[in-house]
Amino acid sequence: MSKNLEVIGLTKKMLSEAIDQNTYWKEGLAPLPKSKALWLVSNNRIKDDDYCGVIGYEDKKMISFIFMFPDLLNNGDNAINNVYWMISWWVDRAYKNTVLGTYIYNEAVNLAGKQVLIKSYAENVTAFYEKQPFTVITSRLRHTIFCSLDATMLIGRFRFLKSFKFILDGIDQFSYWIIKSINKSQFKKKTKELTYDYINQIDDETWEFIKPLCKNDLIHKTKEYVNWQIDGKQYTQIPIQAKHPHKSLQTGTSNNIYIHNLKIMMNDKIIGFVSYVINYNEFNVKYFLVEEEKNYDICVAALMENLFQTKRKFIFTDDTKLSDSITKKYRVIFTHKVTKKGLSHDETKLDFQNANMLNRDGHFY
Repeated sequence: MSKNLEVIGLTKKMLSEAIDQNTYWKEGLAPLPKSKALWLVSNNRIKDDDYCGVIGYEDKKMISFIFMFPDLLNNGDNAINNVYWMISWWVDRAYKNTVLGTYIYNEAVNLAGKQVLIKSYAENVTAFYEKQPFTVITSRLRHTIFCSLDATMLIGRFRFLKSFKFILDGIDQFSYWIIKSINKSQFKKKTKELTYDYINQIDDETWEFIKPLCKNDLIHKTKEYVNWQIDGKQYTQIPIQAKHPHKSLQTGTSNNIYIHNLKIMMNDKIIGFVSYVINYNEFNVKYFLVEEEKNYDICVAALMENLFQTKRKFIFTDDTKLSDSITKKYRVIFTHKVTKKGLSHDETKLDFQNANMLNRDGHFY
């Protein structure tokens, strides 16, 4: 490594200044989309001197980035503690086998006062975390439910199939049409009496529905916080990607990315709340809240109706109950499940007996 190595702790104030000066979004690789940065600094929970990340530079080139920011933890008898999410950890390929990654990682942990939560991590760093002072606080399944024979996924796993992409795309479309046709009659019966109120922000009535369903969440939820979490301004549509001068490490830009938030209504009464992100063929469930168990299957049907209406081909969720309900009652091609572990630094002030990291906790996709 060069002697011109610089490691910078990026505070909210510094990120705000970078937005005004367009520091990271000119060309090459940006640490995060500008829309995501604007969304992040709009969070009133984050103070100006709180950290939003750590960036490593060598000769003015970004060679490492850790995305992090503070949140409020429900701990015990409604006590609220500050905690940092460590969302992602990236090191340039040329520096993978150096001490740079570990150095910047430790710098981020120390800046966070060792009050650190990790929602999940990549398999290739499992050995690293096993040697670090972290405790597994939850183990859950991440479900990807496919409603077509996804050509992109197949090519990703079997590169030799790239030459047959045209044929695979046809099979993909045909399998999707079959699955949609089989399921449509079922969810249409259950949603016949429903209406959907699509919203950009939750109002008082909606918050009164959401509030009791989130009171025991790991992360403290308020009306303002949920409105921030589901705010559509964090995403940027890029119709002509080839002309876009830079790429970003974090999700937030594509030629087809947006969020839908809706109240599921029956007889003018809210029976469910759903928030989901569309990104290419992905239907990523952010919130799925149902008050009464008798309405759960109806709300699942509403979710399926939205899935097929938006023409998405696979569902992504960490909610096992939701995934099981879908796969038991509807036809799908297959479901891919992978175990994900949530971690807490050993010095994080956390009530481990009551800790339960839900799909909506730390969901900043």
